[in-house]
Amino acid sequence: RAYRTRDEARSDLFSYIEGFYNPRRRHSSLDYMSPQAYEDRYYQEHGFA
Repeated sequence: RAYRTRDEARSDLFSYIEGFYNPRRRHSSLDYMSPQAYEDRYYQEHGFA
């Protein structure tokens, strides 16, 4: 698809990513945790919380 402006392309890409990405889905590469839970655990373990 061709876009008239960079902002139009950026907006469409953002909408696609937000619709596609599921932050609650569990991932085997994250020890079967959701991305959000994995990030929370990372920050707690590294003293950022």
